[in-house]
Amino acid sequence: MTQTWRVDAGPQTLVLASFEGEIPSVVYWGPALPDKENLKVLAEATRRDITGGMMDTVPPLSLCPQEADAFLGQPGFVAHISDGTAVRPRFVLESVEGSDELVIRCRDKAHGLQYTATLSAHDTGVIALDAQIKSQAALHISWLAAPVMPAPALADSYQDYSGRWCREFQPNALDWAPGARLRESRSGRTGHETFPSLVVPTRGATHDTGGCYGFHYGWSGGHRMVAEELPDGRRQVQFGHATQSDVPSIKEVSTATLYIGYSDAGLNGLSEIFQSHVVSKIVRFPEPERPRPVHYNCWEAIYFDHDLETLTTIADLAADIGAERFVLDDGWFGHRDDDTTSLGDWDVDHRKYPYGLRPLVDHILDLGMTFGIWFEPEMINRESTLFKAHPDWVLGPEDQPIGRQQLVLDMSREDVRDYLFGKMDAILSDIPVDYVKWDHNRVLPYNTARQTEGLYALLDRITAAHPKVELETCASGGGRIDYGILERTQRLWLSDSNDALERLEIQANAAQFLPDVIVGSHVGPRVCHTSGRVFTIGFRAWVAAMRHMGFEMDPRELTEAERDVLKDITSWWKDNRDWLFQTPSKRISTADPAIIAEMRVSEDQSKFATFIGKTGTSRQTLTLPIQLIGLREDVTYTVSLRYHDGALALSRGHIPLKDGQIQLSGKALMSMGVQLPMQNPASMMILEGERVA
Repeated sequence: MTQTWRVDAGPQTLVLASFEGEIPSVVYWGPALPDKENLKVLAEATRRDITGGMMDTVPPLSLCPQEADAFLGQPGFVAHISDGTAVRPRFVLESVEGSDELVIRCRDKAHGLQYTATLSAHDTGVIALDAQIKSQAALHISWLAAPVMPAPALADSYQDYSGRWCREFQPNALDWAPGARLRESRSGRTGHETFPSLVVPTRGATHDTGGCYGFHYGWSGGHRMVAEELPDGRRQVQFGHATQSDVPSIKEVSTATLYIGYSDAGLNGLSEIFQSHVVSKIVRFPEPERPRPVHYNCWEAIYFDHDLETLTTIADLAADIGAERFVLDDGWFGHRDDDTTSLGDWDVDHRKYPYGLRPLVDHILDLGMTFGIWFEPEMINRESTLFKAHPDWVLGPEDQPIGRQQLVLDMSREDVRDYLFGKMDAILSDIPVDYVKWDHNRVLPYNTARQTEGLYALLDRITAAHPKVELETCASGGGRIDYGILERTQRLWLSDSNDALERLEIQANAAQFLPDVIVGSHVGPRVCHTSGRVFTIGFRAWVAAMRHMGFEMDPRELTEAERDVLKDITSWWKDNRDWLFQTPSKRISTADPAIIAEMRVSEDQSKFATFIGKTGTSRQTLTLPIQLIGLREDVTYTVSLRYHDGALALSRGHIPLKDGQIQLSGKALMSMGVQLPMQNPASMMILEGERVA
């Protein structure tokens, strides 16, 4: 007997089948099927042939592949009893409930196990999956995958992400081949090195066309990904928690949520699905109708050298440029003069602030800005009052290596969380704070899910007590970015690098899964502190204006001309931010690999902005046309060159956009493209378009 079910979400359909009462398998995942599709016929049509040199049946690639079925790939569940004997269940179907949310229960009576998979369809086009195991007896469980998905045969490669501090979100395109690629983050946080996502484009897919499959594991701790091609040619993708060394025998284990999506409109179509899902289903803004404020963060202006007079002067200049929120970064607490001391001592340093933070906050409020503040709650220095009182609160052995001059607090302890909540609550209750930058500047001494669970509990408690406070996730930049942390935060710090050239690439890559509206991007100093490179103020500012804009430099260093440019770009961003964030950004396929270009098109397709950044020199002598995307074909648009970063000095030809506007149909702009003047490396051009009435 064959039983079937389907899950429909936007442009995709997922079909599951159970043959003869076994645990269900995904037999179809791809473009949306007709409502009247005969699912039983479809399921039967997926049965595989048998030939020599193999078992007499084809082991199912089920939601939880089982060794007991002679499955030769990575199993979906690995456990053993106390004497080391492996547990190899054979689950049979018990029940399936729901439609938009399928709850599938399977049981293995011999081992006293119940497996539950939940598949939830969303109108964004995303399907959310999670799995749970319950056992009658305590087991040592080393692996449980979220419901396992097949990968398409007509895909030559797949793309995952690596990176490092100040160079996050680096895509890795790998060819499918027999065997498994295993990526595992064991740092105890999401990690710069292993963003928990995977993209599988079908053969010939581009930014705008072709089928693309996407995966994201929404968990802020250690995680594991397996992309495997079996000897028989089938492919599977698994995501779950990383294996842990500190887990005792337990009777219940659950995965985090695995988010999957499919689009037949290329990588941009896939990114639109994920970006829209984050905005509408995951991130919860304290004040959804409030425009995203322009940030000023003082870190790269003063570091630990806090002085009230200096900060008020900087605040005056930041407000004049256009800042709407002032964030006081590291150095305001304990005896924090450098990074060797005071983490954990979350009391105002009265050497620097003899009257507390109130005088600075009042000055900032009088300027029309709101106030934000930096915490790193999960960390502690040996040189701190807290460590001397509670060395037992540290996670890991006493003789462990330190990182960033600090140790980690054990967030699984309720007394630790109570202490941190009390200290943070006191600050947030004493002064009007509308924003907390929540940092995490070292990896854990060992991977443990209990640390992440404790973090989530503290974040939830802070939010419950202070629901109007917006939270930013930062972990030395992009070390903890995932949909799990974004359920509890409203902004992310993508990278500690304010190098605009690096940022341009990092932002473009991260947009596959992360919406612009929550991605902080700041105008850094003239000389970048992490790379030593020097860029024009226009290039720095326009790269920041592509996301949630802010400043992170000393405004006293600006020349009058630089200040005018920055004020102009900031004013443009404020005037346009509402519609810029209405729809997801889209990457433009460009003929010149030195160009990174993105489009923002208003929801009604009446106006657009195109950001065209150049990362290096081009192979060819002249610029190549930029073909726009996302416009209405039958509408005529007026197009103008809003900003050119001095590029016209290179141009000797008669390009219409140099002297004024052009008017073309959306069809022409997308098919023929726009011819731009010459452009230097490390520069931006901004095209604006508006529908002709």
